[in-house]
Amino acid sequence: MAADPKNDKEPRDETPEPEETAEDTAEETGQTADEVTEEAAVDDADSPEAATDLSEDDLALLADAERDLVAEYRERAARAEAELKNFRTRVERDRQANREAVIAEVLRNLLPVIDDLDRADTHGDLVEGSPLTIIAQKLRGGFERYGLQRVGEKGDPFDPKLHEAIAQVYSKDVTAETIADVIEPGYALGDRLLRAAKVAVSVPEPS
Repeated sequence: MAADPKNDKEPRDETPEPEETAEDTAEETGQTADEVTEEAAVDDADSPEAATDLSEDDLALLADAERDLVAEYRERAARAEAELKNFRTRVERDRQANREAVIAEVLRNLLPVIDDLDRADTHGDLVEGSPLTIIAQKLRGGFERYGLQRVGEKGDPFDPKLHEAIAQVYSKDVTAETIADVIEPGYALGDRLLRAAKVAVSVPEPS
């Protein structure tokens, strides 16, 4: 009787292989069991099967949240850019104002020098070609380059913001307060008044 070939086969080991645990994986990779478990949870969350668990409403909510977050960051960036621009504008404005204030103070301190030059010119001391005349021309040219302007001329309308009336005379030749004479000229630098002009004012005669 022939031997049954099925019986000739060695019996197979039907014992299932032990499932690899987090401790085994940790031992192989050098990680802790908690780290292995955490990575597995992340992988499960990122898997396509996990994504399919979200409903259309959930996906719509996530998309809306993403758009809102992008819009918020854009608004913050635009606001920060505007604040930076305003800061630069303020710094530049303050720097210009400080520069003008320094120039105004220097010129204000030099006004007596201008007065002396005017008196010398009136008395005929500034002879053409003399050293004093050359110095006076250079000083006046420098003052003009900085924008120094004389305030108060005979015949100008009287302006209490620019002129200081130290004398007043009645006149039938004027219909409004008018500068009759300039005792001491005033000076301005742009819109900044350095010194008011001291003047005598003609006023209309009372009717």
